[in-house]
Amino acid sequence: MTDFHPLNIAVLTVSDTRTEDTDSSGRTLVDQLTAAGHQLAHKAIVKDDIYQIRAACSAWIAEVEVNAILITGGTGFAGRDSTPEAVTPLLDKEVTGFGELFRQVSYRDIGTSTIQSRALAGLANYTVIFCLPGSTNACKTGWQLIAEQLDARHKPCNFVALLQQKASPL
Repeated sequence: MTDFHPLNIAVLTVSDTRTEDTDSSGRTLVDQLTAAGHQLAHKAIVKDDIYQIRAACSAWIAEVEVNAILITGGTGFAGRDSTPEAVTPLLDKEVTGFGELFRQVSYRDIGTSTIQSRALAGLANYTVIFCLPGSTNACKTGWQLIAEQLDARHKPCNFVALLQQKASPL
């Protein structure tokens, strides 16, 4: 049996209005990842601005110690929602199945409103990035899908071995 390997995970909340006191979605993700045995590498809140989102993600992607980034917020169609536009150019590969499965599972809770979710995931420099809607319930739903993929014991496959290939810069 494969052993559990705790990962270093960063959490980014994208919002023009949330603060640390009101960030229930970010707090939910932190609670979920630490309860699963992972370590919180960073937590930040940035405005819904393409360049602020990219700057935070780029810094964490470049850090050898960060294995995964969980982003909450900015995935809808409101005027300033720009997380997919900010993150997609940073990706080496998209994990298309994540958005598809997230919307399928969300359909049970929110019906056809799930078509307005632009949840996505991908890999950048051996860092997996998951972009979730900003609601606490969406983060709980997303974690149900993400948790097994960040656990080396999950078979037939998971992201852990790939994430551990992240090499130190010269």
